Amino acid sequence: MPHSNAGSLSKPEQRRFRKNLLAWYDRDRRDLPWRANCDPYRVWLSEIMLQQTRVAAVIDHYHEFLRRFPTVEKLAAAREPSVLAMWSGLGYYRRARLLHAAAKVIVRQHGGKFPATAEGLRTLPGIGRYTAAAIASIAFDEPVAVVDGNVERVLQRVSGNRLAGEELWAAADALLDRKRPGDFNQAMMELGAVVCRPRAPTCLACPMIELCATRGALAPTAKAAAQKKREIHYALDYRDGRGRFGEVFLVQRRREASLMPSMWELPELASMNGAVSPSFTLRHSITVTDYTVHVWQMTVPAEVRGEWISVARLAQVALTGLARKILRKARIVVLRHGRAIDFPA
Repeated sequence: MPHSNAGSLSKPEQRRFRKNLLAWYDRDRRDLPWRANCDPYRVWLSEIMLQQTRVAAVIDHYHEFLRRFPTVEKLAAAREPSVLAMWSGLGYYRRARLLHAAAKVIVRQHGGKFPATAEGLRTLPGIGRYTAAAIASIAFDEPVAVVDGNVERVLQRVSGNRLAGEELWAAADALLDRKRPGDFNQAMMELGAVVCRPRAPTCLACPMIELCATRGALAPTAKAAAQKKREIHYALDYRDGRGRFGEVFLVQRRREASLMPSMWELPELASMNGAVSPSFTLRHSITVTDYTVHVWQMTVPAEVRGEWISVARLAQVALTGLARKILRKARIVVLRHGRAIDFPA
């Protein structure tokens, strides 16, 4: 049964909320590839990719991942390095490892069928309360509400209350349209993403403006953590190969590394004080750290352990996002549709 609490909205207002929101969603929703159907594999993949990652960054990766692993069976049968290679550029690689682990459970323990309830989905690796509710409602029409950052913001602004924890889930559940739970949940997230944004919400375009207690004026409770700044240096050692493609020298991160274990990258250098100047510099951010990355085209010292890898193979190698960015900047490799295009130095 629905919970009675939905912030400050009365029952008639809750009904208007559902009607207005779904009408807006039907009319104005973005055309996103994972909305083409309700296949649970595709819904699951999109939800995992979209965790802590912008929609624009996900779309190309989503298409390429499905091209390489079109079914949960294909994903389960893949080697982990192949999965990480297709994930390269999305970051937060633990998601890819858990995705791979969950695919194996689905195939081996569930005969390739996804559990059809949020409770069942939560038994799979990497699927928490939000992701389970999203998949269950979108793919299986289970009337279960979702709460992510976008939904939280919408609920707090509409109600004018600092809802948190179970209060948020109860408010989301009370508003849920039980006839169209998947569409309603996507509409709530869509509203928060494109209209009820963290900064500069477009309140005049909001279908909830007459029901909203704050009109976007609810002030944030805490300041975002200040970004740290750091300079790092990498060696770029490239040589012409025997065939059409050249080779680049890469090193592999330790399997037990806390960040991006087993991923491939360029060799990191100590500070290059006194050296002339780097071949080029770029910016890169990981969570709360902004990096100034200096890249030096040079022969890697003999004591550095790594491998020469053909540019033709790079699309199948689990590169870190920074390594990919450096190679593109150096015009050594560009990845298009999963294939490497060579730009010899």
